[in-house]
Amino acid sequence: MTKITIAIDGYSSTGKSTIAKQLAKALEYVYVDTGAMYRAVTLFAMRNKFIGGLKEDIEGLVGALSTIVLKFIYNEELGFSEMYLNGENVEKAIRTLEVSKNVSRIAEIQAVREILVQQQKEMGKDKGIVMDGRDIGTVVFPDAELKIFMTASADKRAYRRYKELLDKGEKVSYEEVLKNVESRDYIDSHREFSPLRQAENAIPFDNSDMGLEEQFERMHNFALRIINKKGR
Repeated sequence: MTKITIAIDGYSSTGKSTIAKQLAKALEYVYVDTGAMYRAVTLFAMRNKFIGGLKEDIEGLVGALSTIVLKFIYNEELGFSEMYLNGENVEKAIRTLEVSKNVSRIAEIQAVREILVQQQKEMGKDKGIVMDGRDIGTVVFPDAELKIFMTASADKRAYRRYKELLDKGEKVSYEEVLKNVESRDYIDSHREFSPLRQAENAIPFDNSDMGLEEQFERMHNFALRIINKKGR
C-alpha cells in the first residue's frame, strides 16, 4: 500500500497525541509525539537548573544539548512508544503540570528547535509516519500529503487536561490548568521561531464537541482517501 506523511498540528490539550496514536496503529504507521521530545528537553533543563529564563540559563542549556539523547522505545504492554531521556524512561515525568508550565519557553529556543526538527525530519524520511506537534505541517514536513490542524475551546481543553492530571493523582485546580493552557497558547503562537499556525493546505479540525470515535473515523477517512488516490 502507498505510504504517506501525516502531520497533525494544533493547540495544547486538543488530543493530538491520542488521535495520532490511533491513526498510526490503524494504518500500521510509525507514530512520533514531538511534544514528548520538547518535554524531555524541558525536564532536562529543570533538573539541571537551566530553567530560570536568564541568558545564562539558555546558554547553559544550549551548551548541554549535545549530551541529550532522546529515544522512543516501544512498550508492548501499553501498545505505544515511551520517551527515554539519556537511557531513562521519563514518560510519566514529562507529563506533569510543572513540565507543562515550562515547555513552551524551552520550545521557543532556536537551537532546541533546530536540533529536534532535524531529528524529526530524519524519522520521517521514508514516509509511513504520523507526527504531531506545533510546526509539523509548516516546518518539519511542509510537503506532507495530509495536514490536520486541531483546535478546541480553551475551557474544553483545560477541563480535559484537568481530568487527566487528577486521574494521574496530581493535586491541581481547574483554574491553574486553564491559566497554563491559555499561557501556552499565547507563547506557542507568538514565538519568533516556528510559531504555531495553521498551514495553508491543512484541514481545520475543531473537536470541542466531538468524541474520540468520531474524531478517529473522520481522520481515518481523510487518510484513506489520499492513500487510495495516490495508489491509483
